[in-house]
Amino acid sequence: MEEQIPLSPAASADHPGQDSARDDGTREIASDVAYRQLAIVNVVFAGRANCGDGNWVLIDTGMPGSAGFIRSAARERFGGNGRPAAIVLTHGHFDHVGSLKTLADDWDVPIYAHTLERPYLDGSKSYPPPDPSVGGGLLARLSPLFPTSPIDVSARLRSLSEDRSVPGMPGWRWIHTPGHAPGHVSLWRDSDRFLIAGDAFVTTRQESIYSAATQAPEMHGPPMYFTPDWDRARQSVIALAGLRPETVVTGHGQAMRGEAMRRALEELAARFNEVAVPQHGRYVLT
Repeated sequence: MEEQIPLSPAASADHPGQDSARDDGTREIASDVAYRQLAIVNVVFAGRANCGDGNWVLIDTGMPGSAGFIRSAARERFGGNGRPAAIVLTHGHFDHVGSLKTLADDWDVPIYAHTLERPYLDGSKSYPPPDPSVGGGLLARLSPLFPTSPIDVSARLRSLSEDRSVPGMPGWRWIHTPGHAPGHVSLWRDSDRFLIAGDAFVTTRQESIYSAATQAPEMHGPPMYFTPDWDRARQSVIALAGLRPETVVTGHGQAMRGEAMRRALEELAARFNEVAVPQHGRYVLT
């Protein structure tokens, strides 16, 4: 049921065939996009190196305790104090907002998210409980320990614009990709077919601690233990596969590019119910 589709890591823009890794662990995958893996989750830096304060955007903020690593990486990449124009969230799960309040307050910047994520970011609503019965590995079994309570960043929270533009990221637009979370969004740039997918799909088997740690490149659906709406998750993957991206960076796993990646994403979309949806679980319709 959980077939693995092996892929090749993304080649960097400057060094085809391998990632370009900075000394601080940040991987540059385009002239103005880089990401860093912090524990089991990625944060994305959108902006050219050395562009200075206020000229870049942070996408997601990782696990609790990640703020210092993110600040250091930002100063190293962008110069100055490493302050962005804004923080944009793909969604509000704990592993994507763990350092959100600390960073937004320290930098004094706005936070943007889809309006359907607002209840989970203004303290008013908890996410549905995780589902440890989906199987797949130790992370899934440990998922009842993961926090689902909302955080409250309402003072800085803004809704993404209905015109689909992304603040501080000219040329990009957001795409509503629900399923993993009601207001989950992915970010897309037409000019080079670059996709920041969040957790709409991931490139590692996130249910397994071993896979999450080793980051062996594989195409998978959203993390099973935290996905409450599988029909919408399937529709989101189909929509993203239809874009035929050239490069993707996801919330978990290595960035990927090229034809092999597209074939794997198309296969995931075509066989989603077979290879992504768990055979049983709290949110699986029978």
